[in-house]
Amino acid sequence: MRKTLLFLATIALSHTAFAEMPKAMGGHFVDAEGYTLYTFDKDTTPGQSACSGACSKKWPAAQASASDKASGDWTVISGADGVRQWAYKGHPLYRFADDKKPGDTAGDNFRDVWHIAKP
Repeated sequence: MRKTLLFLATIALSHTAFAEMPKAMGGHFVDAEGYTLYTFDKDTTPGQSACSGACSKKWPAAQASASDKASGDWTVISGADGVRQWAYKGHPLYRFADDKKPGDTAGDNFRDVWHIAKP
């Protein structure tokens, strides 16, 4: 019984470790893997994403896990494609598919509507 409880506790803790809200690094927001996060000018209604379909392939949502909770300026929204997504001060956050490694910022000012998310 004790080994079973220890095993279940280990699973729960390891699951929680993957549920990290974005953080500020180098003057902008990054996800748990260190990838730059972006905002979309066409997201005009706070807490709602306007990026779906083909847009969400190029600009995937900064996903939140089922256990992630809102805190302060951070909220978790249901993105346009139904994915749980992080938002900061009502602005949904996204990654850019062409950012190939943590720290890349290729999406900044893309088509003048995508911008690096900053605190």
